[in-house]
Amino acid sequence: MGMRFTTKARRGMVAVTVAAGLALGAAGCGGGGDDDKRPENSSSPSRAGNSKPSAQEGQADTPLAELKGANGLILDITSAERDSGGFVTLNGSLKNDGAKSVVVPSALSGNETEIVRNGGSLGGATLVDPKGKKRYYVLRDTDGRPLTTSGFSTIRAGESLAVFMQFPAPPAGTADVMFQLPTFASASITISG
Repeated sequence: MGMRFTTKARRGMVAVTVAAGLALGAAGCGGGGDDDKRPENSSSPSRAGNSKPSAQEGQADTPLAELKGANGLILDITSAERDSGGFVTLNGSLKNDGAKSVVVPSALSGNETEIVRNGGSLGGATLVDPKGKKRYYVLRDTDGRPLTTSGFSTIRAGESLAVFMQFPAPPAGTADVMFQLPTFASASITISG
């Protein structure tokens, strides 16, 4: 009896651990996936930055910033929102406006060893507060993985990839910052919230 109870208890613990891990993973990745759904649900008042236009087309027409990169790559920043946890999350899309498939430059990951060893990402992105003279780097989790879209390598001609990046928030009085991503032009953006 003791052996059978122990086996069932272990199975139960494994199931609980897996379920908890999946729930935490879904919550941690919510910055990118949930924001794609939010513009369709205009009844969500909690994030005013995403609900300005009632249709996705209006949002695509007026991004906060459009940055041009090499080989026809364009990064549109559609929202930059400060949350109560002390973070700023940028959402947008990385598009291939060229006629051929493009291998995403490895320089977008930056040159920090901890980020580079985790594969291709937008980990090289920074926010610069020109008044406070501070630079904010993409946040990392406890394993050193950047809190940004990762795991992509090629974007086909005409395709677009939804992206997000999470940074520490500048002081509450700072709203205007410069966004920088290696191989792309810099852009001034305004943080909402």
